[in-house]
Amino acid sequence: MKRLLYFAAAALALTSCEDFLDTESYTQKNTTNFPANADDVELAMVSVYNTLNVAVADPQCTYFYAAELAADDRFGGGGDNDKLMQAWDKIMNFNTDASLPFWKARYQGIFRANSVITSIEAMKLEGEAVKAMKGEAYFLRAFFYHELAEMYGEVPLVLTTEAVTLPKSSAEKIYAQITTDLDSAIALLPAVSYDKTVAGHATKWAAEALLARVYLFYTGYYKKDALPMVGGGSMTKAKVVEYLEDCRDNSGHGLVGDFRNLWAYTNKYSKKDYAKVAGVKGVDGSDLDWAGDGNKESIFAIKFSKFADWNTTIGYSNQYLLHFGIRGGQPYANTFPVGQGWGAGPVNPTLWEEWAAAEPEDLRREGSIVPVKELPAYSFGGWTMMEETDYWQLKCVHIAAKTGTQDEDGNDKYYSSFSVPMFGASDNFQLDGLNDLVLIRYADVLLMHSELTGTNDGMTLVRKRAGLDPVAFSQEAIKRERRWELAFEGRRWADIRRWGDAPELLAKQEGVKIYKSGSPATMKAFGGGYKARYNATGGFFPIPESEVALSNGVLEQISGYSDASSQYTGW
Repeated sequence: MKRLLYFAAAALALTSCEDFLDTESYTQKNTTNFPANADDVELAMVSVYNTLNVAVADPQCTYFYAAELAADDRFGGGGDNDKLMQAWDKIMNFNTDASLPFWKARYQGIFRANSVITSIEAMKLEGEAVKAMKGEAYFLRAFFYHELAEMYGEVPLVLTTEAVTLPKSSAEKIYAQITTDLDSAIALLPAVSYDKTVAGHATKWAAEALLARVYLFYTGYYKKDALPMVGGGSMTKAKVVEYLEDCRDNSGHGLVGDFRNLWAYTNKYSKKDYAKVAGVKGVDGSDLDWAGDGNKESIFAIKFSKFADWNTTIGYSNQYLLHFGIRGGQPYANTFPVGQGWGAGPVNPTLWEEWAAAEPEDLRREGSIVPVKELPAYSFGGWTMMEETDYWQLKCVHIAAKTGTQDEDGNDKYYSSFSVPMFGASDNFQLDGLNDLVLIRYADVLLMHSELTGTNDGMTLVRKRAGLDPVAFSQEAIKRERRWELAFEGRRWADIRRWGDAPELLAKQEGVKIYKSGSPATMKAFGGGYKARYNATGGFFPIPESEVALSNGVLEQISGYSDASSQYTGW
């Protein structure tokens, strides 16, 4: 599989394997003369993909981050001054412009996708390569609006490159555009096996999977029976299932042999020293071994590189790994294999307990979560950590590795990330996050298919890979399976909202055991409590206030964020 790295749009560079080509500046190009040919379209498409990394430069501002902390299986965490982390968890407002970098990055991406689409049409560019890239532009525009719609509900629908101030569009119009864009992407993108495409690029299969995700949220949250489409008509459940089955049967994607092979703690540099996986055989009888980025289960992911720096390219490092790492500046020996970071998103103990009670033999529990009692000398309360628990997640976090050397006292030395010996990354935990952020994977395709068809076929395959017996399909069964399989992958928040379960599940967080600056405490109600905050906001987050102000009243703020009870001031 070819590899794609995203570089700054002002000085684009394309990479394939280890080589890259510098290209001329874009400063003299505009939508009247660019793109003019297939090569130009390819360069323009890199600038669209680049905005994915632009958002990651400020991960705390993104939908993925907010959704992870707001859902019931994680708390906000961080230090006493990391109030934004805690505010996301409580569906409250801390900084009136908290998500401004994300808002700007997504609309920047939309503008660039619009430019590609309109330019191809205006200049009548043709050919299979151009056709495919137009499909990618449709996919990315749909993906950007999908995240905006789940985060804010109703947002301005911008479909041209004109500089105009627009009011919010209705959810129906936004989802009609998302649906139509994905349907167009499916028609335009080639039906070739995923391993014959450039890693990180959108594919026909990614569009089909995203369409199912969009269908499930829209029809569930808004209580509809189909997705609307531009110009009338609708996308039915039957058609969505047909697309999912096409992805399942023809994409080349599949499940890796063992669930734990998806996560970086099974990489060759770390696993030999991690007792939980060292020498352990997988469900398929093979050694546990990290499948790596771009594996057959990864359908759509954001790519990263070792070229991250402190200036314009920090987003080329996976900053989520840093933010979700263990807080406190502890020696790596204390927390191995989990690396260091800012302490966002400690795991709600209820998840561990309910999982153990429901599926005591499920290897995914210890494959997704590490109890601190298993970390040799873990120290609570590092850097005044708030909302700390006895559990950390293992999926989206730095994984350390031993250097093979010792200090003067005979203690092992550690790399901040296995990426240092494996990929030549800098030994800097703020810049060496090279792991993909996988946004859609094949297991989700199987589970969505089961949910949409009311069958246990896909669910059975997912359970078998985890060493579990089949269970009959039921709504409760699929809810549990999605919770276990997809924990910490950014989907729990949307799931509990579309199922209508969010208010009650969120309220159960109050009273749960935590640590505050190292001392025992319990989660308490803020702003009237989790349930009240959800009911006031519908689970949406505030639009950046500066954008509301710039619109001169055209753009209205989301309900639930205008009174004093919505403002989070800390513990």
